[in-house]
Amino acid sequence: MPDPRQRLLDAAIDHLAAHGLSDLSLRQLAAALGTSHRMLIYHFGSKEGLLVEVIRAVERRQREAFADLGLDEAVTPGDAIRRMWRRFADPALAPHERLFFEVYGQALQGRTHALPLLDGIVESWLEPAVEFAKARGVPEAVARADARLGVAVMRGLLLDLLATGDRAGVDAAAERYAEAYEALTARPETSPGGPAS
Repeated sequence: MPDPRQRLLDAAIDHLAAHGLSDLSLRQLAAALGTSHRMLIYHFGSKEGLLVEVIRAVERRQREAFADLGLDEAVTPGDAIRRMWRRFADPALAPHERLFFEVYGQALQGRTHALPLLDGIVESWLEPAVEFAKARGVPEAVARADARLGVAVMRGLLLDLLATGDRAGVDAAAERYAEAYEALTARPETSPGGPAS
């Protein structure tokens, strides 16, 4: 059974996904979660601290989902990108992604409460992608650059989807990225991102 902090975090994730952040006060959020604002402060320090923990938990779940995509040696790089895109562009995840970009934006503006979110926000996603590429003979430096590019492209496409709602257009862009990456990995004279080393 989860500890009280984890139960509150799980409830906050579900509530914020269903209702969004808007101008919700800590007291309103606590009431919606069936607890007191003092308990939220005790466990998370502040509303903002809770939001950062919500984002971290959702990101952790997404990384776990990435690990469960079945990206074995038989999966092509393009198909791996397609699987990731289908997973991350699932409409059920949109509320979490909106919250991610909202708090991420606050961190980029230097808002102190959100700054902890930046710790590992890219790096935590790199290793699985690097290992996937290295297993296919891609040199580590190229694999690392490609992994960073992949994180940037996926986040950019998700932001585009949230901002425009143009599912067909964004899906087409994701497919174009998958095709381009697959073409690069198929050429024996080059590695993804540059000349073979």
